[in-house]
Amino acid sequence: MKDLLITNIGRLHQVRDHHHGFLSGKQMMEWPCIDHAWLRIRSGKIVGFGTMAELLPEPGPVLDAEGGWVFPGWCDSHTHIVFAASREQEFVDRINGLTYEEIAANGGGILNSAVKLASATEDELYENAYKRLQEIISYGTVAVEIKSGYGLSLESELKMLRVIKRLKESALIDIQSTFLGAHAIPLPYRHHREEYIRIIIEEMLPEVASQNLADYCDVFCDRGFFTPEETILILNAASKYGLKAKIHANELGITGGVQAGVACDALSVDHLEAMDQDAIDALKGTKTMPTLLPGTAFFLGMEFAPARQMIDEGLPVALASDYNPGSTPSGNMPFVVSLACIKMKMLPEEAMNAATINGAYAMELESQYGSIQIGKWGSVFITPALSSLAYIPYAFGSDLVQSVIIKGDLVIKKRHNI
Repeated sequence: MKDLLITNIGRLHQVRDHHHGFLSGKQMMEWPCIDHAWLRIRSGKIVGFGTMAELLPEPGPVLDAEGGWVFPGWCDSHTHIVFAASREQEFVDRINGLTYEEIAANGGGILNSAVKLASATEDELYENAYKRLQEIISYGTVAVEIKSGYGLSLESELKMLRVIKRLKESALIDIQSTFLGAHAIPLPYRHHREEYIRIIIEEMLPEVASQNLADYCDVFCDRGFFTPEETILILNAASKYGLKAKIHANELGITGGVQAGVACDALSVDHLEAMDQDAIDALKGTKTMPTLLPGTAFFLGMEFAPARQMIDEGLPVALASDYNPGSTPSGNMPFVVSLACIKMKMLPEEAMNAATINGAYAMELESQYGSIQIGKWGSVFITPALSSLAYIPYAFGSDLVQSVIIKGDLVIKKRHNI
């Protein structure tokens, strides 16, 4: 955590003068900015900003933005970046016509990652995940959630969560940890699913809680995985240990996952590629954040979530990467924003809000991240001066992130010829 004054900012984006929990409906078009600006960070926190004409010089480090644009960093609220190996063979299998569900039924998918993770050491998992963290930081991500779920046994789930805890202690960015033991039914329990659910509730959850390894509990509530009834059972058990609910829901079908999440006061329900009016109506008036993962739909060739309808009906929306080895091997949040605009018809301002302040809310970090506001962490990225905000999703193949500052510390500086 350092002191830094950023001067000569061409445009300072997402400037807020008061706290927002999240933005919904028409609010998602609000994107306040200041031109010809400065931003002051002290001990890692934002302590002031304004126009260059108002700047009172103080001693300390100065970074000249040279007319570049400054944004609050991305808040990626759904990832699985602790994994043992890639799964490009399944990528080829899908090209050859197999579906995600068919691959999973044949022992691929999540079960494939579980087998590989069981034989990996904690040090190997940590070192590879740390590299992935550095990768997403280079894209401008400053806060991230990481799930377990490739363990599917007490020993391996705890191993994953210990790795996430090590990352929390060593990484530059803030990390929230989610226990996802209910990611799939392991093969030995395929015909004894009640026994595996018992293990989650009676063996895994107590250990996760006693070792303080997770902030949240997630369940893959979807066709071929866990039912809404099973999901509610697991999440109610988790709540007794102080673990708030987050849910994978409605990726593969309309199965009641959204309603299960609302029933459990879930912080977020994630995926939502398959939605109907009942699911949309269930979210209205709640504090549950619908989190959309367009990278997954893109990579798997699925229908995209109906973001336009959800926003038009007054809901909030968050965006996250779903970085994982099977269905979204990318943590590139600028590309996620592009996909949201191109494939889900979100306007640039809506997509940017979804990937910053609403993403922060989906990790309970909205008081610390997601906007330029006094008291929040000074974690931002700088782009060259652009022609408009829309240029970010428009130029989907360009690396526009020029510099990344984490809590006042310049950690990434690149060369650009834009």
